[in-house]
Amino acid sequence: MTQAPRSGSGRSNPRSGGGAGGSRGFGKGSKPASGRTGGPRSSGGAAGAPKSGGFKSGAPKEGGFKSGAPKSGGFKSGAPKEGGFKPGGPRTGAPKGKGGSERAFRNERFGKNLGPVTKRPHTRRPGKPVISEHHDPEGIRLQKVMASAGVASRRVCEEMITEGRVEVDGEVVTELGVRVDPKTVAIHVDGMRLQLDETQKYYVFNKPRGVVSTMEDPEGRPCISDYLKSTNKHERLFHVGRLDTNTEGLLLLTNDGELANRLTHPSYEVPKTYLVQVRGPMAHGVGAQMREGLELEDGFAKVDSFRLVDSTPGHILVEVVLHSGRNRIVRRMFDAVGHPVERLVRTQMGPIRLNDQRQGSIRVLGRHEVGHLMAVVGL
Repeated sequence: MTQAPRSGSGRSNPRSGGGAGGSRGFGKGSKPASGRTGGPRSSGGAAGAPKSGGFKSGAPKEGGFKSGAPKSGGFKSGAPKEGGFKPGGPRTGAPKGKGGSERAFRNERFGKNLGPVTKRPHTRRPGKPVISEHHDPEGIRLQKVMASAGVASRRVCEEMITEGRVEVDGEVVTELGVRVDPKTVAIHVDGMRLQLDETQKYYVFNKPRGVVSTMEDPEGRPCISDYLKSTNKHERLFHVGRLDTNTEGLLLLTNDGELANRLTHPSYEVPKTYLVQVRGPMAHGVGAQMREGLELEDGFAKVDSFRLVDSTPGHILVEVVLHSGRNRIVRRMFDAVGHPVERLVRTQMGPIRLNDQRQGSIRVLGRHEVGHLMAVVGL
């Protein structure tokens, strides 16, 4: 009498997951069965797991904290990003512009996408599509100028124009036939100024401790020019603001004099973010005292925000934001409340963040970042 084959014992039946109970892994070239689920692997002890500690900004420093790398319970140098987007290239399904077409600088190669401009200058909106008074018969088509500036493809630039997202010298232009001279007009897309002068350069330098904030130093100390690449040596760059020798972090370099003047002028109140390490413990109420203001030898000073980031035995890590650009203002304010600064790192200036940029490195600002930087100071 022939016995019926046992369930799952024949060679013709497909094997699911290897051996009994699925204890063996998939064979070479095999694929998991449809509907099979598996929980995530345990991350305990895995290579690359986040370490506990402070913050890191390049090479390890004395003082018990580093700036740049994410830490357990800590932070990355350069505050958390808003809006939940990554600072790299555009994500699939990225939000479109106001009128439905792609956002400006969606395919930006360099820099970080900072989202929409929050403050836009007042503009005159025409009642109906008209030829702009800035139309130059000998000029270049507006959509071509925009495409050359990296905003988007020419077709998408045309959509932006018809949707009323483009301004020429403060006037919204909706006519596709407009020609302009890019050397004489200011063009804004979604509130962001287009940089049409290719000779203008914009960089972010992560200054190490011990470097002087000058291009040359007669005493032979390390200075900014020591970190410039050979391709940048011929460019006449200057730094925006200063960081004292013992302060690290973000320093903007440019040859755009108008932008540099506005970023440093007190009337524009450009915010700057610092990470400050001091001796702990810190008495309750110090943050409120610094927010309310302190009387220093050169006048009244206060921070815009004060936040405790981390603490280790004997050390406190604080993030402060202020718009004052007075000399050594952060150090003097912490001296005034009885907590001399042990280490100081500037992580952000206006919308530009240091994030995980390696210490001692210089990177090019993307056009989207430059547009936001100009919007902050009304350019």
